[in-house]
Amino acid sequence: MHIDLKDKQYYRIGEVAKAFGVNTSLIRFWEKEFDIIKPKKNKKGNRLFRQSDIKNLQMIYHLVKEKGFTLDGAKKKLKEKPEKIKNNHDIIARLEGIKAELINFKNQL
Repeated sequence: MHIDLKDKQYYRIGEVAKAFGVNTSLIRFWEKEFDIIKPKKNKKGNRLFRQSDIKNLQMIYHLVKEKGFTLDGAKKKLKEKPEKIKNNHDIIARLEGIKAELINFKNQL
């Protein structure tokens, strides 16, 4: 899944949810369920997600929504081989970006 977010240091939960095409409640739920998501909170308690949180959310989204893992299965997979999943996810993200560019070129022709 290719996520289109502007290059910023922090992202609000609404921006993140919109980029993933899910509700903010799902992002909050995943935050409670997965230890690797640790957004910073401001004085009001608003969540501010960093780029590392976005990458972790992408891995969770990939496992749960695209691969069909259960939450427990995704947790186990992330604990077993987090580096392998991260590397594979980075490769997939780059390939999806290239695919999007190629489709854009095709549409321009």
